[in-house]
Amino acid sequence: MWMHIDDSNYTKSSIGVATSASPTGPFTYLYSKRPHNCESRDMTIFKDDDGKAYLIYSSKGNSELHIARLTDDYLDVTDNMQRILVAKYREAPALFKFGRTYYMITSGCTGWAPNTAKAHAATSIMGPWETLGNPFVGGNEIYRSTTFFSQGTFVLPVAGLPGLFIFMADRWKPSDLRDSRYVWLPLTVGGRPDEAADYSYMFPRWSKVSIYWHKMWRLPELSYRAT
Repeated sequence: MWMHIDDSNYTKSSIGVATSASPTGPFTYLYSKRPHNCESRDMTIFKDDDGKAYLIYSSKGNSELHIARLTDDYLDVTDNMQRILVAKYREAPALFKFGRTYYMITSGCTGWAPNTAKAHAATSIMGPWETLGNPFVGGNEIYRSTTFFSQGTFVLPVAGLPGLFIFMADRWKPSDLRDSRYVWLPLTVGGRPDEAADYSYMFPRWSKVSIYWHKMWRLPELSYRAT
């Protein structure tokens, strides 16, 4: 288990690592540190199809993101690290992959207040990453510009339905953080993005990311046949 380690003043800005023989624990806490001697704030882990795993974390006062390859035992970072989205001030990275393309949803930096999310894409996990714009669809402009009053935390692929994912987010309650809630919404990959890529001055090869607002929704039913 990888986790964000901090104090009430956000001065520790570290990662922590714990291990267990079962996903339900008990866990043994191993250590905490600043990866590559850099601040580590919002962070996530992504495991690729080839079994390699990566740590992605906000750093340098949240002004940029770092992507670092993990060791083969997943217990530490290697020296293979790349700075991305430099001077863009993005946090809360949530990575996923569709086909040969890597996608990422990020948040702006406004504390506990919700803000406009952005989708990014790359053909290599180490970049370069290009920004596709706000992926949120439906509701009104206030909903779309505030990530439906939430902040992304993870994107879960739906087994058996290629191109369909679940966008998972936190709906923070600053007055009582323990009473914060979750928002889960369908995310699809397909179609052309609405905005040109940051660097190529043309529409990229990858597809549009769309996250749809629903008060209630359910996954499509799959018909499984025993073999």
